[in-house]
Amino acid sequence: MADRSLRGIRLGAQSLQSEEGVVFMERRETTYTCDACGHVTTLMFAADAEPPQKWECRTCGADAVLQVDGKSVTLDESDEKAARTHWDMLLERRTRAELEELLEERLAFLRARRGAGEDPTREKIGA
Repeated sequence: MADRSLRGIRLGAQSLQSEEGVVFMERRETTYTCDACGHVTTLMFAADAEPPQKWECRTCGADAVLQVDGKSVTLDESDEKAARTHWDMLLERRTRAELEELLEERLAFLRARRGAGEDPTREKIGA
């Protein structure tokens, strides 16, 4: 084995895969213009994909608007969903009266458990 050595390649430096026989998707160039500063961002999307109306400007971070035929697209704000909180989702499943009843049951359980294991010689910490 001394006369032979195992040789390898650098890890991560080169791909062992070739592009032979790979058919790439058809692509198209999409342009976004920043409303705040006028920066132009160009991205490539698949030809059959619908590009988003807004994109974050790479330079300033403001919203850039999709350009079609040199004109800005009017933004459709109707599909914006209001953020739902955990409380909103909870109220969809239970009424407030049911929640208050569950809270009282759990508090009674915790108070009973705390009272059952209490040691009279042990000093209480806190309020």
